[in-house]
Amino acid sequence: MSEGDSEAKSEDRQSVDWDARFRADDAPWERGELHPAFTLWLDAGLIAAGKSVYVPGCGRSLEPLAFASLGLTVSAVDYASSAIVWQWQQFKAAGLTGTLVTGDALAFRPDRPVDLYYEQTFLCAIHPSKREEYEAAAYAQIAPGGHLLALFMQKQERGGPPYGCDMADMRALFSGERWAWPDAEPQAFPHPSLGGKAELAVALRRKP
Repeated sequence: MSEGDSEAKSEDRQSVDWDARFRADDAPWERGELHPAFTLWLDAGLIAAGKSVYVPGCGRSLEPLAFASLGLTVSAVDYASSAIVWQWQQFKAAGLTGTLVTGDALAFRPDRPVDLYYEQTFLCAIHPSKREEYEAAAYAQIAPGGHLLALFMQKQERGGPPYGCDMADMRALFSGERWAWPDAEPQAFPHPSLGGKAELAVALRRKP
């Protein structure tokens, strides 16, 4: 178990005080349960023991512990130190280990590229001006042939966070030169505490 500050320091990307939001339990993006897409990808065989997974902007989500419970090697990063302390407490109580880091999720680099990158409410939380940096970081963090398990937030209103992840924009951002898109249409999962806004589940394969 490791808990600490990311060595890579950068200017704050957000105007939101995420740590204060967590401390005040003002976190409506939290589902309080595993995202149903987790089961979708587990049943599809993408989530499996022995794989490594990175969870950027993990917050107090249940997925990092669920991954570890299934035998995956977990790395998780968040700006909010209180969220990482919470994650550490869950792992400790379960007798499990993981790399849990307070810091910049885009600057973080695991010891080696991971098999899975679990994207839930991170991309929609950062300003759209940082999306090219996000894509470049994900491409560097994921091993060739690995998957970005993405949940793209659909939102008509302007501004954010959360910022809408229009699918035309996502296809341009994660271009076919570097990412293989599935043929099937993405499955929609309405968010119960964000006005039913749909999150579209897409498993992108990182090309060599």
